[in-house]
Amino acid sequence: MKESLYIRFLYETALGRCFLKWLTQSGFSRLAARYLNSPASGWLVPLYIRKHHIPAEDCEYQNYPSFNSFFTRKRNILPQDIEQAAFRFVSPCDGFLSVYPIQTDITFRIKNICYSIEQLLQNQKLADEYQNGACLIFRLAPQNYHRYCYIDHGLAVKQVSIPGILHCVRPTALNTYPVYIQNSREYTIINTKNFDTVIQMEIGALIVGKIHNYNNHIYTERGAEKGYFEFGGSTIIILLKRGIIQMDERIIENMKKGIETTVKYGECIALKQQ
Repeated sequence: MKESLYIRFLYETALGRCFLKWLTQSGFSRLAARYLNSPASGWLVPLYIRKHHIPAEDCEYQNYPSFNSFFTRKRNILPQDIEQAAFRFVSPCDGFLSVYPIQTDITFRIKNICYSIEQLLQNQKLADEYQNGACLIFRLAPQNYHRYCYIDHGLAVKQVSIPGILHCVRPTALNTYPVYIQNSREYTIINTKNFDTVIQMEIGALIVGKIHNYNNHIYTERGAEKGYFEFGGSTIIILLKRGIIQMDERIIENMKKGIETTVKYGECIALKQQ
């Protein structure tokens, strides 16, 4: 997929990298978030709806007091047909799905940043447990619903929060890192009822992406809301151990062609491997 002009400017030009360093300062992020949560940002809502062709039935009928109140909206009706059969694996969100095998030295490009599983988790021992497993990457586009759910019943045994990091832009650093930002991210290790130990991770985005997880959940329920993104945050990752699921044939065929698959919150995307 071809990157947008502003992304290429920020990441691939010297001037853009200097601008990127300023954009990622915490003060700018706080200022942007404050504006998007204020009534002054309300005028953006109808423009955003028109630009991204968001259907009216996907929104609560109300006057949103700020842009973020719209972006984090709840649906009128959440899916009532979330698959509850134990052998069916469901999508945690609306979005575009890519699936990759987890292998030694493989990296994944997530929001314009390349990560290994170890870098994502910042835990080598934990990363080793998922070797030869599967990495499911759900990319939420602007028009998607930005709330997400648990994929199965289980026990949340650990929750980890990793702040974002800005690498310096000196030539030596540029030779070391293919990109210059590491996104903030949170992940939950879940001992699931049907799919062994699963890692469910949310990744924030450049500038104002913010993750809101309901970390008071000890016991998880399939389809129960896990949290939501404010504007800017838009990637969810599921890590599964080897031999746990068999992906839907449609998704396998799309991956062979290098195509993401459109998925819906609560939709069955794989079966438990027998």
